[in-house]
Amino acid sequence: QKHELVNDFRQFRDSPLLKIWIGPVPFLVLFHTVLNNPVHMDKAYAYKFLHPWLGTGLLTSTGDKWRRRRKLLTPTFHFSILTEFLEVMNEQAEVLVEKLDKEAGKGPFNCFNHITLCALDIICETAMGKKIYAQSNYDSEYVQCVYKMSDIITRRQRMPWFWPDLFYNYFGEGWEHNRSLKVLHSFTSNVIYERAEYIAYIESDSESDQGMRKRRAFLDMLLKTTDEEGNKLTHQDIQEEVDTFMFRGHDTTAAAMNWAIHLLGSHPEVQRKVQQELQEVFGVSDRPINTEDLKKLPYLECVIKESLRLFPSVPFFARSICEDCHINGFKVPKGANAIIMPYSLHRDPRHFPQPEEFRPERFMPENCVGRHPYAFIPFSAGLRNCIGQRFAVMEEKVILASILRYFNVEACQKREDLRPLGELILRPEKGIWIKLEKRKQQH
Repeated sequence: QKHELVNDFRQFRDSPLLKIWIGPVPFLVLFHTVLNNPVHMDKAYAYKFLHPWLGTGLLTSTGDKWRRRRKLLTPTFHFSILTEFLEVMNEQAEVLVEKLDKEAGKGPFNCFNHITLCALDIICETAMGKKIYAQSNYDSEYVQCVYKMSDIITRRQRMPWFWPDLFYNYFGEGWEHNRSLKVLHSFTSNVIYERAEYIAYIESDSESDQGMRKRRAFLDMLLKTTDEEGNKLTHQDIQEEVDTFMFRGHDTTAAAMNWAIHLLGSHPEVQRKVQQELQEVFGVSDRPINTEDLKKLPYLECVIKESLRLFPSVPFFARSICEDCHINGFKVPKGANAIIMPYSLHRDPRHFPQPEEFRPERFMPENCVGRHPYAFIPFSAGLRNCIGQRFAVMEEKVILASILRYFNVEACQKREDLRPLGELILRPEKGIWIKLEKRKQQH
C-alpha cells in the first residue's frame, strides 16, 4: 500500500541495512545518505520511465552529460533572474486570491487543485514565457496531459509486469502514454520554435525592442547559452530541460504549499504569528511583494521548512551505486539501487525531538546549530541537489503570504485523515479541505 510505504519503513530505521524487492529489482533502503559521495550520482533504474517524456535532461541524465548540463544551467538560476519572476508570481497569486475569495465564508472546500493550477501557471510563464491560463482554463489539453502523464508513469513504476515496452504497449497504457507524450512534446516544441524566432527578430532589429519587450524566461537563457567550446544547446537539448522544468517545477511546489496550508489551518497560533509578521511588513496595504519583503519574512520561511520536513514533496528518491562499497559493514555491489527516504529521515528523533509535532521554531538559526546538514533534505543534497530550490521557496513564500494577508485558514481534516500517498510526489489521498474567512483589516 502506498500510504503504508512512507510510514512503515520507520520501524527499520535502526537496522544496519534494509533490502526490498520491487518486482525483479532489489532496492536498498537507506536512512542515512550517500548524497555526499560524488561517485554515487547516477539515478536508479526506476527513472528510465521518465526518459520518453524528459529525455536525459538534468533530472534523468548521468555522468559527464549531467555534469556538463548542470554547469551550463546553474547561471540561469541566478538571483537576478529569480527577482524578475516575482512579477509573475504576484500576478498569479492575485488570480488565486480572487478564486479563493469566492469560497470564503461558504464552508469547507478542497483547495488542492486551486493551488496546483496557480503553480502550473507560474512555471509555464517562468520556464517558457508562455501564458496558459491554467487557473481559468483548466480544461486545456496541455494541462490535462501534464497531470495524466505523471499518473501514468507512477502506475507503471508500481507494476513490474509492465516494465518491458512490449507488454506495456500491448496490454498496458502504452497507447494513452504515447498520445499524452505527443501533446506535451508538440506544445513545448512549438513554444521553443516561437521563442527562438522572436529572439532572432529582436536581435536583428534593435528598434523593435521598444515597447514590446517580453519578460525573460528560462527558455530565453537556454536559447542563448553556450558551452566552453562555444556550442549552443540543440533544440532537443532545450526541449529536455523545458519538459523537466515543467514536470518538476509545478507539482512539487504545489504539494508543499498545500501541506503548509493544512498545517497552518491546524495550528492557529502559528498562523497568527505568520500574519503578525505579514502585518509588520505590509500593514493594511495590498501592494505586491518585492524582494526586500521576502527577506523580512523569516518565520514564514521556518513554516515552509517545517512543512517540508513533515511532508517532503518528494518522499523518496533513488540512486544507483556506481562502485563497490561498504555500508554499515555490508558489501554493496556496483549497480545496486538505493532508495533514500526524506519522509523517514526527517522524522529521526535524534535530529528532531517529538518529530510528529509541527514546530516551525526548529528552523530558527539558533536552533539549527549542530544539526547534521543532511538531516533535512527536501531538495535532496550534495552535487545533485535541486537546482530550483530558491525558485521554489520564493514561490511558496509569495503564494502563502498572499493567502494569509487576505484570509484566515481553518483546516477541516485531522492529520490521520490525510493519508499521504508516496508516489513521485507526496499527495494527500483526498485533497486538502479547508474553510476560509476574509480578514477584516484587509477589507
